[in-house]
Amino acid sequence: METSQSDADVRTVSASEFEDRCLSLIDEVVQTGDELIITQDGRPISRVTPYRPTRANWFGADRGRYEIVGDIVSPMPDEWFDESPTDPMNEL
Repeated sequence: METSQSDADVRTVSASEFEDRCLSLIDEVVQTGDELIITQDGRPISRVTPYRPTRANWFGADRGRYEIVGDIVSPMPDEWFDESPTDPMNEL
């Protein structure tokens, strides 16, 4: 059996061994969670890793949760921009 440990502790197998033991090697990857490097003539050619679901894209995650009420396109009313003595931003 042609396996070895690399500097990163990743198991390697030859392509011919992988061909012979494909299903059992995949089962090992699933059970251990460790990746497996497949080599040909001593050079890495492929990597077998356990499946990990990708994270959901957060863009649009709240679609349909909120309702926009009123006009969001028109400019804000002028009274919103009037300076007031109680405005904490004016105290800076």
